[in-house]
Amino acid sequence: MMSLLSILSVKAEDGSKLWLRHDVLRTAQVNGVEGKASEILKLYYPGKQVTLNIDASMPANDGYRIEGSEDNITLSAHTQSGLLYGAFALLRGENESSSPFFDLRILNHWDNLDGSIERGYAGESIFWNDSLEIDHQKIEAYAMANASIGINGTVLNNVNASPKMLTEVYLNKVKEIADILRPWGIRVYISVNFGSPKALGEVETADPLNKKVRRWWKKKADEIYSIIPDFGGFLVKANSEGQPGPFDYDRTHADGANMLADALKPHGGIVMWRSFVYGAKHKGEDRVMQAVSEFKPHDGEFRDNVILQSKNGPLDFQPREPYAPIFDQMQKTSQMAELQITQEYLGHSHHLVFLAPMWEEFFSYVAPEKLKGIAGVANIGLDTNWCGHHFAQSNWYAFGRLAWNPKMSSKQIAEEWLKLTLEDQDLIAKNERERGNRRASRKENSSQQIRKTHVPYSTVYNSLLDMMLRSREACVDYMMPNGLHHIFKFDHHYGPQPDGFIASYPLEWCPVYYHKADKDGLGFDRTSSTGSGATLQYPEPYRSMYDSRETCPEEFLLWFHHVPWDYKMKSGRTLMEELEYRYQRGVNEVVDFIATWQEAKPYIDAQRWQEVNDKLTLQLVSAREWQRVCTEYFGSFTKAE
Repeated sequence: MMSLLSILSVKAEDGSKLWLRHDVLRTAQVNGVEGKASEILKLYYPGKQVTLNIDASMPANDGYRIEGSEDNITLSAHTQSGLLYGAFALLRGENESSSPFFDLRILNHWDNLDGSIERGYAGESIFWNDSLEIDHQKIEAYAMANASIGINGTVLNNVNASPKMLTEVYLNKVKEIADILRPWGIRVYISVNFGSPKALGEVETADPLNKKVRRWWKKKADEIYSIIPDFGGFLVKANSEGQPGPFDYDRTHADGANMLADALKPHGGIVMWRSFVYGAKHKGEDRVMQAVSEFKPHDGEFRDNVILQSKNGPLDFQPREPYAPIFDQMQKTSQMAELQITQEYLGHSHHLVFLAPMWEEFFSYVAPEKLKGIAGVANIGLDTNWCGHHFAQSNWYAFGRLAWNPKMSSKQIAEEWLKLTLEDQDLIAKNERERGNRRASRKENSSQQIRKTHVPYSTVYNSLLDMMLRSREACVDYMMPNGLHHIFKFDHHYGPQPDGFIASYPLEWCPVYYHKADKDGLGFDRTSSTGSGATLQYPEPYRSMYDSRETCPEEFLLWFHHVPWDYKMKSGRTLMEELEYRYQRGVNEVVDFIATWQEAKPYIDAQRWQEVNDKLTLQLVSAREWQRVCTEYFGSFTKAE
């Protein structure tokens, strides 16, 4: 096993240390239980006496209890993992006890076995490559980062899974990774291809009710648990975007999920069955309605170790969506939320977009108590800074903190991340001294022109915090304001393509399907009276609120309504004027972010400052492209005869 010192022997300010930029001190006196918590505290916790205690009387979860004085602390937990989470809490400066809200706090890696990553913008996979070489030091650093924010599970491969994942050579690599992650309290899971027994040529079918198929999956589960006793289970994408599934055999989602659940049940494993489905059964139906249409009739039919995993919105990780109604519709089936940390539709790794406000918005509609767990589609790759953009690290961090406590505010999370990741006390002290010297020089040389002093760090810090908290709304403004959605370029989902239509593509993949701009107006009519009826999938009071143009929140207006171009918005502007205003406001926000980052320059190390500045420059170019393309395209309808 690699030592912590070897993991951390890298250049400090290239972003590779993430939010774990603690000084290696080796001065804490730690008594009691040995393990990763003890190692962490001995390395980083200066001048303290800490006693670690496994307390079987505490709740049987990963929570921890902190007691004692500042210099003589007792840290207790029911599990070794709880002690580890408590140790990182101490490093964050916390002195209160805490327990995780969700038992399942899982990253989903969309990593392919050749090393590429679907919707990955930070380099190749940290797990997979053609040579099947595992970088133990990299995986250990990954494990420590996850443990520091309470993440306790990871799905190692893409939901568009290769059947090869279940072959001996790859399962042995899963075991190798699991052995590295286990001491950090992290279980491994894998995505499986539903058609694997047939695709691998071992059974002539993949019918979930076929006895040979059921025996194949049971044998495969036994094989996995024989080498990975704490294996977590399977993540499944079935009958969506061309993936095989139970519909291929005229079976239901429940039939498919239950077959896998039965194979895993003796070992304590779970099936996370995704509800991201469209085009397989309900062709022609409004795409945002298809999850409820496919799953609602089978509510209550799933095994107790099946969890339905649904995206936060009913479409596909758009900059803003209403919450997915499936969370209300499935009353008898365990559910977990899937959030996207990687920025597929939010500017990739080029745009600074802090996602905690989006997720906080989701939890304002969907009570965390309804959920068994939370999954995040990871933004991690082999880039030196892990995430492609230094500020994208904040989204990995935010996911972990919200998975631990979904009632944390975006502001609190951003404050933690800024202080742990960007704050440099030496640079702050240096620049504050310079400011003091300049003030003194002014007094002595009042007749001379003295160079303008740096902005005080407290002001810079508040501006950076404000920038993070405003960044998601800015992205919505310059991409798709007022409920517009899915008007990205086909091939990479980065730039705007509101005129997008390709006859060979399914219509529901085309941007024109979603905005429905014509001479009369703009927006998708999903009302119960004249539209697709998607509003009927919501409970009251949302059903009636969304169904009426007058009561629908303006941030969702064009999601639910086809609105005349001259419709008066609450601002007094017409719809088209409001769109122009919002696009310009989004661009202005990015201009302001660049100014904020310029003011921060004296307080940020040179490498990270320059790299973020380059990204902000790209973001402004992109924001202006969105503004120009969309206002010109939508404006052409208002000028039509």
